[in-house]
Amino acid sequence: MTRPLNIEVLETEALVAERAANFIAEEAKKAVAARGRFVMAVSNGHISWLMLRALSGAELPWPSVHIVQVAERDAPAGHPDRNLTHLQNSLLAHAPLTAAQVRAMPMESPDLAAAAANYAATLRQIAGSPPTLDLIQLCLGDDGHTASLHPGDPSLNIDDADVAITSDYHTRRRMTLTYPIINRSRQILWVVTDAWKSEMLRRLIEGDETIPAGRVRRDGALVLADDEVAAQLNVDNKKAA
Repeated sequence: MTRPLNIEVLETEALVAERAANFIAEEAKKAVAARGRFVMAVSNGHISWLMLRALSGAELPWPSVHIVQVAERDAPAGHPDRNLTHLQNSLLAHAPLTAAQVRAMPMESPDLAAAAANYAATLRQIAGSPPTLDLIQLCLGDDGHTASLHPGDPSLNIDDADVAITSDYHTRRRMTLTYPIINRSRQILWVVTDAWKSEMLRRLIEGDETIPAGRVRRDGALVLADDEVAAQLNVDNKKAA
C-alpha cells in the first residue's frame, strides 16, 4: 500500500533540527530492535549540521549506529568544502561513535570512478545486497538538486549503480548516492529551510519530476520545513515543536 508524503512545518530552523534529530533517534531504536543495526546516510548543509549537532546529544543505541555519506566534494581532507569536515565537527566530535562506525566517501583516491565502486562495495558490506539504508536524510537545493544529483548531470540517468561521480558542479566534481539506493531506503527524511527554496519545496511536494529532487520516492517520506520556506505553501499540519 502506498503511503502519502508527510509534511510538517515548524516555526524555526532550530525546531526543524530538533524534530529531525528526535525522528532519527526513534527510527534508530526501531531499526536496531528489528535488525540489530541502524545505517543512516547524511547530507551536507547548514540545516543538516544543526540537525546532527542536536542528534549528537540524543539517546540512541550508538554502538549499533553506522553513518554513511549522501554526497561529497572533490576537495582535500579537512577542507571546508568537504562535507566530512562538517560531519566531524557537528556529530563525530560529540557523539559516542568509533571510527569504524563512520564510512566516509574516499575522495583522496586518484581514481574517483574506482573509489565510487569501492564505496558501493562498502555499502553492501554494512547494508546488504543490494544495500538498503534504514534512513537517508536529504536536503533541497535552490535549483532542485538533492544529494549531488544536479540538473543536467549524467548521474541522473544511472539505474545500475548506487554510487556515481558527477561532472563539475560549482567548480567541483562530486561523489553521490544515486536514485536506486536513495529510493530503496526504508525511510526518507527531508529537512528544508531558507526562504529562497520555497519554489523548489512546492515542486518537491507536488512531485515535479523535472527537478532532480522530484524523482525521489514519495511513499512515506517525511518533509520537515520551517515557516520561512513554507510561507507560500498551504500546509495544514503545522507543528510548533
